[in-house]
Amino acid sequence: MNEYRPGKFQYLPLVIKNLMIINGLVWLVQITLLNRFGYDLSRMFGLHYWGSDLFRPYQFITHLFLHDPKNFAHVLFNMFTLWMFGATLENLWGPKRFLIFYLVCGLGAALCHMGVLTYENLNLTKYAQAFLNDPNYTNFARLDNKFDIGSGSSLSMEGLKTMIQANDPQAIDLAVAYVRDYVHEYRNTVTIGASGAVYGILFAFGFLFPNAYMYLYFLFPIKAKYVVAFLIVAELWSGIQNSAGDNVAHFAHLGGVLFAFLLLKGWSKRRSDFY
Repeated sequence: MNEYRPGKFQYLPLVIKNLMIINGLVWLVQITLLNRFGYDLSRMFGLHYWGSDLFRPYQFITHLFLHDPKNFAHVLFNMFTLWMFGATLENLWGPKRFLIFYLVCGLGAALCHMGVLTYENLNLTKYAQAFLNDPNYTNFARLDNKFDIGSGSSLSMEGLKTMIQANDPQAIDLAVAYVRDYVHEYRNTVTIGASGAVYGILFAFGFLFPNAYMYLYFLFPIKAKYVVAFLIVAELWSGIQNSAGDNVAHFAHLGGVLFAFLLLKGWSKRRSDFY
């Protein structure tokens, strides 16, 4: 399969070109609105947990066209990867099938991520409610150990735990208020970016052209199947670790890979020459 040579290869195919333009323009609009008016476009169009007041069904699609306005590398990496590996696929499949594949991977990634968000929010609510119903040291420590709620906060969790253990009324009131705010903010966490769809594209390239060489740092040739396998294992490991401060939606990336695999297998059953 890696011996494929298209008859008329377009280095910037139609769908990829338009996706890059749309994502770039939206990113510029995000920067403008944020810097001039202090409005974050992801509040309306980024993907929110379904239990959040900010959730809207259309966010399953619109979040794919938003990227971090404070991090140019976010949109640059996604668009570069989309072009680098997607160009061959679009030339192979044509624009219609490629666009369907891209959107299905992105939507599948969002659905998988929503499942993870549901599990995490329900779990957080359980531990948080146990503390709010009985605000003692044991319940607070259990909540912090499970979710590391002090990560990124100016509060000293160890100091607060010590005061709660001493039954300090002010410390308990502070902890109650903090936990309520934390649950609210966690529920409203937003997810943006085309990474789930891009991971689907990356997987499809490795699946269809497993022996094609990819050059690590443009120097070391590695077969695509090994690069894709490494990325999947790395994402799975990072998702399981769930390290504090890690705001990457690892299971969304894996969701893009999963739906890419399912779609490719489905196409292969209907047509033996789909690629």
